[in-house]
Amino acid sequence: MRFRGRTVVITGASLGVGLSTARRFHAEGANVVLVARRQGPLDEAAATLSDTDRVMVCAADVLDLQRMGEVFDAAVQRWGALHGLVNNAGLHHRGPVGQRQPEELAQMVDVNLRAPIALTRMALPHLQAADRGFVINVTSLAGKIPLDGAATYSATKFGLRAFSFALAEELRGTSVTVSAVSPGPVDTGFIMDDIDEVADITFSQPVCTADEVADMVLDCADDGVRERQWPVMGGTLATVAYLFPWVRRVLRPSLERRGRRRKAALKRARGQA
Repeated sequence: MRFRGRTVVITGASLGVGLSTARRFHAEGANVVLVARRQGPLDEAAATLSDTDRVMVCAADVLDLQRMGEVFDAAVQRWGALHGLVNNAGLHHRGPVGQRQPEELAQMVDVNLRAPIALTRMALPHLQAADRGFVINVTSLAGKIPLDGAATYSATKFGLRAFSFALAEELRGTSVTVSAVSPGPVDTGFIMDDIDEVADITFSQPVCTADEVADMVLDCADDGVRERQWPVMGGTLATVAYLFPWVRRVLRPSLERRGRRRKAALKRARGQA
């Protein structure tokens, strides 16, 4: 019960990693505020949590800063303080830049980068007023290596990691910690519902579960470690490939073959082959 009595706002909380994170915090005693755009899925998500006195659902678009300010205020009014913010909501329009509309690329930047930065700034006074606060930004291994075919998505995750690390330095020595959680492919609808459009190389890394990502989020909230990544070896390889682009070019054919095999196996397991 590491988070008994603490209040946490989680974006993108109606499914996938966000919902798993809400369940984990709730199981460890936290008051959880579930934020997503649609009320119906939020209500369904909240119904899976046993003690509804510690649950608040707020239908809101993370780009609507006025509405999100109301969410933060409502959490503080109900429970007296805000201790944590998990920026989990994300968007990925897949494909090369030249195949996407400019508006789609701008929307990815807005949801994946602009919103977390703005929401963190809005939550910061509340977090600083609490006895201990934290911000967890859910990034990606795509934020550790320039990913062609997902250039804009990769750029937003690079940016969110940089923001996380820089803000952590700004807040060093205060009661607020900032962490990034960087998973590889995650077995949620974010990828699996669109698996044919996902690049083969993405599946060169083992697929983790939403619960495994949620565990990393809670561990970062607890100890303030700057970044957790999964798989660890995949993160190391991504760093090497970023520093030495020729390594990535050499390894790419074999990684794509491995990813293609793993992708086919996943599709067969789900009856999609």
